[in-house]
Amino acid sequence: MKRLDRYILTSYLGPMLLTFFVVLFVLMLQFLWLHIDDLVGKGLGLMVIGEFLFWGIITFIPLALPLSTLLSSIMTMGNMGESNELLAMKAAGMSIQRVMRPLMGLVVLISIVAFFVANSLIPYANLQISSLMFDIRQKRMEIKIPTGVFYNGIEDYSLRIERQDEHTQLMYDMILYDHTDKRGNVSVTRADSGYLKFTGDKTYIIVKLFHGYTYEDDKQQTGDSIYPFQKRHFSEQEVLIPLQNYEFKRSDNERFKEQAQMKSLQELNTLNDSLTLLQHNMTNVYASDFKYKAAFARTQEFDTLKTFREKYIYTVNCDSLFTLLPAEQKVTAVNGALHRISQALSQNEIHFANYEQVDYQKRRVDIEWHRKFTLSIACLIFFFIGAPLGAIIRKGGLGMPTVVSIFFFTAYWVVDISGKKLARDGVLDPAMGIWLSSFVLLPMGIFLTYKATTDSALFNTDRYIDYLKKISKIFTKKRE
Repeated sequence: MKRLDRYILTSYLGPMLLTFFVVLFVLMLQFLWLHIDDLVGKGLGLMVIGEFLFWGIITFIPLALPLSTLLSSIMTMGNMGESNELLAMKAAGMSIQRVMRPLMGLVVLISIVAFFVANSLIPYANLQISSLMFDIRQKRMEIKIPTGVFYNGIEDYSLRIERQDEHTQLMYDMILYDHTDKRGNVSVTRADSGYLKFTGDKTYIIVKLFHGYTYEDDKQQTGDSIYPFQKRHFSEQEVLIPLQNYEFKRSDNERFKEQAQMKSLQELNTLNDSLTLLQHNMTNVYASDFKYKAAFARTQEFDTLKTFREKYIYTVNCDSLFTLLPAEQKVTAVNGALHRISQALSQNEIHFANYEQVDYQKRRVDIEWHRKFTLSIACLIFFFIGAPLGAIIRKGGLGMPTVVSIFFFTAYWVVDISGKKLARDGVLDPAMGIWLSSFVLLPMGIFLTYKATTDSALFNTDRYIDYLKKISKIFTKKRE
């Protein structure tokens, strides 16, 4: 039996690792294509790009792990069914549960590892990728020169062009001011045309100028403190501008740590307690403030002692006081009360907006808290969908298993994204929204496991064809 268990585990681990890395590779290509505009043309080194892709791949583990579990389960059981190995095991008295038992233990272990990945590795990867993306977007390497105005995006230089050819990128009627000496506009170059390009190592900008003049005041003073003026004509000239201030620098990632996606389960619990306490205090303060301003603001005129308000403010019979007033004062009192209520309602809207902001943050925290567990549960659910399904369809390889896996995973992904959005918007409770996809697929896993246990011919096309033929015969007899 131990040898059989090892054989089953070996048959499962191969497809599991293969599908896991294939899915990660596909997701990496999609991730690279999404951020290609942020990476190209900025002189980033291979280490920076490699680090960016690495952390990006780590963030895709919650998508790749359940899908690879589903696909490898279908492939393993499908291969064993296609080669009649399952039939031989059943003939030897082994049930489908006994065949799946070593795989169950392995998937439970994978689910435990998935929890620690979601709790520790994914938040750190989210922190690194957010910080790195921010630094990459701050790096200015692509220079887009507007027409008709002076562009000051190049350190110590000002450039103005009249127009630019969209196809050749050649710029016309150029004016270039050189401020490297910090003495004002003492050096200016005019050219009929020109273009900009970076050196191969991205450390300099080359400004290529054609047919123009350079006007410059001499740097050396004469005895009468007058700067001699120079005018030089050129048919072709290059200006080399260093890019030391454009070097890629990593910033402190502490600014992103307050986001819920960057926190572990323990940190989320602490943050959730703080937000819950803040909501409770805000509710009490806002309710007391509203009651006091809307209903008892009049008593402030007579309130000279704090103890008076604390003792009598909630025992005053306002109706009795109102009846004692003359008619003219009643109108004034009503108008004043309406004005105070209007002010209280306006203030309450501000309080409500602040409360909603805190409530939104709390929902995000609750969402991330529940997502720490959904990855592990998703692996289990997909196993109990994939393994019975593979035993039923008895097809191995990457053909039918891939199609079926994509169908189930797409359904899971769509429901998961929808539930997360509804939970984030407050339509659903965060727990309900995050676990919605698991609740939808869990009955399917139970149903397929039952069908595989009872040797049901769920995907037997001949059976469905015979069933349709019987129905057609019934309708044919009725017409006759």
